[in-house]
Amino acid sequence: MANFSAANTIASYIENVRTMNDSTAYQYLSRLKDFQDFIENKYGFSVDGLVSEIKKEQRDIYDVLNSYAACLKSCSISRLTLKQRVVTVKNFFEYYDVDISDRRFKLKVKLPKIVRKKKEALSKEEIIEILNVSDNIRLRTYLMLLAATGMRAVEALSIRIRDIKFDRDPPTLFVRAEYTKTKIDRTIFLTEEITQQLKSVLDYKYRTRRVCHQDKQNGRTITEVRTPNKEDTDLVFAVYQDKNLPNPESLYDDLAISFGKTLERSGKGSREENNQRRRQITLHSFRRFVKTTISDLGYADFSEWFIGHSGSTYWTKKDSEKAEIFLKIEPYLTFLNIPQLERQGADMQTRVEELEMVNQSLRNRDKVKDDAIAELSDQLMALSTRLQEIERRQQLA
Repeated sequence: MANFSAANTIASYIENVRTMNDSTAYQYLSRLKDFQDFIENKYGFSVDGLVSEIKKEQRDIYDVLNSYAACLKSCSISRLTLKQRVVTVKNFFEYYDVDISDRRFKLKVKLPKIVRKKKEALSKEEIIEILNVSDNIRLRTYLMLLAATGMRAVEALSIRIRDIKFDRDPPTLFVRAEYTKTKIDRTIFLTEEITQQLKSVLDYKYRTRRVCHQDKQNGRTITEVRTPNKEDTDLVFAVYQDKNLPNPESLYDDLAISFGKTLERSGKGSREENNQRRRQITLHSFRRFVKTTISDLGYADFSEWFIGHSGSTYWTKKDSEKAEIFLKIEPYLTFLNIPQLERQGADMQTRVEELEMVNQSLRNRDKVKDDAIAELSDQLMALSTRLQEIERRQQLA
């Protein structure tokens, strides 16, 4: 998991955390590595010795934690990262039966307040611009999948070929429980656009190609035509398949770097004011777009289910009903599907023409009514004139 020698107490604690979640154990190990370096530099002994001294009440745990927090403040890290590191160390000591009062911890260990700024969701126009700038079919498909499903970054990277059901109506995508935050598997509907995009990226990935390699015996360059083997357990976004240990998290760094370069090219690479290491637009921004878009359409409960939140326990729609709702929101999660947009435009034009015909028909009917009323008026005036003439003659007689 890491290339450094951890103290025995740290190693034992991490093994315990790993039984719950490998990713969490990795994060905790990284944070405790920093704390181990701090202890060795400040006190000249290991974390194991520190745990022993604190349990024997030879050293004050609050002084240690406060000194560590003060040291972290001098580093260029965010307030949230600082708090996470200190709290992880606190949990580590509590695991070894060191009694830490929450009230005394709050009074004696001074942590900076976390500034949380309201983050706006991406607009559809911004997503289209980012997709158009992306010149890598792998990255573009990945971003389009996030924007069409609201999946978490690692959830999307965990997708295998076998998890995509192209033959269903609408097509679906299965997300494995071990890669979801809630540890509950779920099935996501796919738009027609992202379905075709996934088919295209798989065709490109497993295309027959000309490969050059060097013969180790004679040093000659050999050119061959090869077709990669396609297994249903292959990760969709993996460049090289590891049959024994497929690790979606290892793909994240590569795609995150490519995404950052894409943002720079599109002029959207601005960073947060209080954390220059983090951009204002992240991979998680696409998730906020999906949640906001669906909620604004009046399907708040469906949006919670769609992006994988626990949502309301009383929202239990049938799969057929969920599919009907999805078909209503599908156009709002479509970005670059020109044929579909053209079809929608043609349908709208046809509808406009139909309305124009109805309108013209109504105008014609109104004109007929006006002509009939005018004719009746003329007839009434003629009858009135004749009646007046008859009355005049009677008077003369």
